[in-house]
Amino acid sequence: MKRIFTISGLMLLLLLCYDAAFAQNVTIKGKITDGKTGEALIGVSVSVKGTTIGTQTDVNGAFTLKTPGNATLSVAYIGYATQEVAVNGQTTINVALQPQTNELQQVVVIGYGTQRKLDVTGSIATVKGADVAKQASPNALSGLQGKVSGVQITNSGTPGKSPDITIRGLGTIYGNTKPLFVVDGVWYDDISFLNPQDIESFSILKDASSTAIYGIRAANGVVLIGTKRGTKGKPVINYNGYVGLQAVTNQVKMANASEYATAVNELSALNGGSPIFTNPASYGTGTDWYKQILRKAFTTNHEASISGGTDKYTYNYSFGYLNQDGIAKTNNYQRYTVHLSNDFKPTKNVKFGYTASALSDVSRDVNSAIFHQLFGAAPTLPVRKADGSYGDPNDYNTGDGNNYNPQATIDFFNQRTKNKRFTYNAYGEVTFLKNFKFKSSFGGDISQNEVRAFTPEYMATLRQQSNKTNLDINHTDVRNWIWENTLTYDVKIKDHKITALVGYSAQNNRTRQIDGKADYVPYVKNGSIRSSFPDTTNVNFFATPGSQIHTRALSQFARVNYSFRDKYLLNASIRRDGASQFYGDHTYGYFPSVGAGWVITNEEFMKDQKVFSNLKLRGSWGKVGNSGVPINPTVQVIATDPYLTGLFGNPLTTYPGASINSIVPPSIVWERTVSSDFGIEGGLIDNKLTFEADYYNRETQDAIFAIPVAGSLGTNNSSLIGNQASIRNRGWEFSLGWRDNPSKDFNYSVSANLGINNNKVLNVVTGQNPIYDGGEGIANGALATRTVVGQPIGQFYGYKVTGIFQTTQEVANSKQKGAAPGDFIYQDTNNDGILDSRDRVALGSPLPKYNYGINTSFTYKNFDLALDFQGVAGVSVYNANIAYRFGNENFTQDFYQNRWHGAGTSNTYPSVNVGKTANAAPNSFYVESGAYFRMRNAQLGYTIPGDFLKKLNISKVRIYANAQNAINLFGYKGFSPEIGGDVGSRGIDASVYPLFATYNFGVNVTF
Repeated sequence: MKRIFTISGLMLLLLLCYDAAFAQNVTIKGKITDGKTGEALIGVSVSVKGTTIGTQTDVNGAFTLKTPGNATLSVAYIGYATQEVAVNGQTTINVALQPQTNELQQVVVIGYGTQRKLDVTGSIATVKGADVAKQASPNALSGLQGKVSGVQITNSGTPGKSPDITIRGLGTIYGNTKPLFVVDGVWYDDISFLNPQDIESFSILKDASSTAIYGIRAANGVVLIGTKRGTKGKPVINYNGYVGLQAVTNQVKMANASEYATAVNELSALNGGSPIFTNPASYGTGTDWYKQILRKAFTTNHEASISGGTDKYTYNYSFGYLNQDGIAKTNNYQRYTVHLSNDFKPTKNVKFGYTASALSDVSRDVNSAIFHQLFGAAPTLPVRKADGSYGDPNDYNTGDGNNYNPQATIDFFNQRTKNKRFTYNAYGEVTFLKNFKFKSSFGGDISQNEVRAFTPEYMATLRQQSNKTNLDINHTDVRNWIWENTLTYDVKIKDHKITALVGYSAQNNRTRQIDGKADYVPYVKNGSIRSSFPDTTNVNFFATPGSQIHTRALSQFARVNYSFRDKYLLNASIRRDGASQFYGDHTYGYFPSVGAGWVITNEEFMKDQKVFSNLKLRGSWGKVGNSGVPINPTVQVIATDPYLTGLFGNPLTTYPGASINSIVPPSIVWERTVSSDFGIEGGLIDNKLTFEADYYNRETQDAIFAIPVAGSLGTNNSSLIGNQASIRNRGWEFSLGWRDNPSKDFNYSVSANLGINNNKVLNVVTGQNPIYDGGEGIANGALATRTVVGQPIGQFYGYKVTGIFQTTQEVANSKQKGAAPGDFIYQDTNNDGILDSRDRVALGSPLPKYNYGINTSFTYKNFDLALDFQGVAGVSVYNANIAYRFGNENFTQDFYQNRWHGAGTSNTYPSVNVGKTANAAPNSFYVESGAYFRMRNAQLGYTIPGDFLKKLNISKVRIYANAQNAINLFGYKGFSPEIGGDVGSRGIDASVYPLFATYNFGVNVTF
């Protein structure tokens, strides 16, 4: 018996020693990899279960952690299934994480927080910043093109200019059409200050359920952007850079000198004149003005960053430099960016930090008229004469002097635009009573813009000269700030999960602008006119009246998210906004929303099915507002301009005069958008195949814009601003994706999206009376667009062409008595026997009905390939270039070869007298299909094997070749059918800056 107790005691002692040994701390080292590809995973959370002890993997997927020997590690990473590993005294633990088979468990960013995708009841699309940054676009929005259904991106060829973005159609006429951009919690109108490499993720909020929490600025959708932040670990240094060339695609071919001379002689004869060129054939090809002024432009971009941190703080700092030449000679844009972020966590319940970005850019601008001049410049005109002076259109039989020498325009245009911008956000966050979290943040935007244009005294041609110097300076300052406070309660009670949020927000936005002008400014010539600069030491400027816009807003908001057994979802929010644009009873607006969801695959009756990996139905309704409206629109302004003074009486006495410049409404209410959304999303075949479909109905109520009124009312500006119309956007959105990892060496993904939108004006206070617009760039100032009940906003409007008059007898027998052979034949659409303005009809819409994109990604061993395609359909473009003529401008090859030049020569193209008032009137000949399909981006990359790099202390090197817009398929006869513009003139091509293809080579290096 004694021996038994002795043995038992010995075993107990050994067991206690064993437990004590495993209770002691051990240092664990390991590596976390993708279970299918074997690739190292960066930023994986490795924590000790049941404690606050934890770390993250570094750029090599490695981690080091001190933990009790009997602990359990929890390894978690977004997009992968969480794994738990027992330490059992081990000092080396490697984990291969398996990709998450249930996408609904992934986390997405929403307004003022995050949610599992499973809990989202609204329409939210997410895009990784890496997918945008790899496209090598100077502006991050360009990289979104074709990646999200229902989102239209319209690019501009102008270096430094932000693209236009429209979410689910155009819902306003006068107000701001841009979505709200929220970057790290701060509100902005654009994100031109961001380097694409600094962006971690995008969340595009499309329906009212997800946007209503932003109230007054959410009518056009919301884009949430999170920038990169530091992660725990040793410092990681990244460098990304590329160099490349930009070249015009789909070059418009113009008539050469001989063809031009022939056409001008025809034009002179049609107008009763004599031939201008005695021997057109002798002029040969002449000057190719596009070749003379356009170029293959150089572009380069460099970005370096460093990140890292400890348990108490993390950091991420980056610096970027972009140098982009425009395709027009002398045009250049340079940008410097700095991005800083720090997060501090002194205790487990307290966290605070900041984000700051700085931008400094300068552009050497190009004259906005240069592309119209290139289109019309006479090829018979030499760039310079034999004596070195400029070729003058008046010396070379080009007509009445309405032509220009584009080289002189380039040489004597001296304008610089400078921007300096500082954006910031600081926050503090406290977690208390286990389920509560309070967060306060303060951010802002400080910017300064200056446009400086200098004209020297010069003589180039008869029309291109100046007898004095002139300096014009436009200066704009912006000072915005926003302060927001939120309290969040997050709790799970058995099968119930509740997240409640309340918040308060205050905003202040101020913009000041002033112009200064001075004549006879001395200047210092430095090699060429373009590099000359004015000496303003003793110059007195005449400052024109400046302007200031100052708005303020106060807001309160609340939201509740509820989930029962991860099957039944409910979301409700309300926001109360007060804005200084309104006053009295209309100062405050209320913006509610509600959303619901049903996760069908979590039902018991779906447990045994093998078809769906996940399946969810959702629906939402909400109301949002648009604060981008005129300031104090109901305040009557009385002008006392100098020209209103008068002399009366005997003796004559000067009396000041006054005038009402506009008519204002007695009151004005918020412009609101009410929308509903119904969607289904799911996955099949172990989530390799995913899909999503939405139907939405979005109606803008009480849209604010100006309508014309009779000039007899005595106003200088014959318009009335007020709540005028209701506009509806209704449509469908579809997304489909497939991804697979057939082997360890090969994986790929293919996705496609389609957005279908129908825009319609439901009612206007003018009744059936249309609102006309679109006169900019149209011959004779004619208005080419109209907005009318039952049709889309800003549709093209004019005469319908049915043919070309061939003979004088045809003219005599027609209703167009003032016409001539070679003119358009217009249709008498109302059959009243008279051809007049009442015969004009709808000719097409500049708003695309279809937007679509196809995105692919392939990886094989160390090679990777990405191909992105994008296009639009069901859209029209107005080619205003053809008829926008003031004299003997040139013609395109297409027009010259197909023109009418005698009976039977053409029944589709008019004669060279196309600029004639009747022919230049807006009509169907100028309206072309704006549909296009393009290879938006193609990139081939190679990652150098790690074994070779270790010798150089380099973690990763990837080299790549990239091409953007290299393939463009469309039928439009201009440079590109991708044309933006203001609401009333959208889609009108009046010699816009041409788009181009970009070819570049780059490298990504991680140390």
